Amino acid sequence: MIHLNVLLKVNDPGNVNKVRELLTECCRLSRAEPGCARFEVYHSNNDATRFVLNEHWESPEALDGHRQAKAYTEYYQPQVLPLVTREPHPSTLLEP
Repeated sequence: MIHLNVLLKVNDPGNVNKVRELLTECCRLSRAEPGCARFEVYHSNNDATRFVLNEHWESPEALDGHRQAKAYTEYYQPQVLPLVTREPHPSTLLEP
């Protein structure tokens, strides 16, 4: 399982609603992709310019497939990334 958390900061506060709409569509499309176990988008209650993506992919191949799919190639990469500062955090889930 691949666990990925991505922190996004919208560079211009005037673009927050646009980014929110784009990320909502990315989330909807990504959840339908093969190998997507979880895809959640959080919008900070403390700072409107901050978003957190929480992604769980069944395999590296599923994540690679996501990066070739519509959510990534038509929405995230060309429309969201130019408006944000991105901080990826591939993570390991700690279990007791």
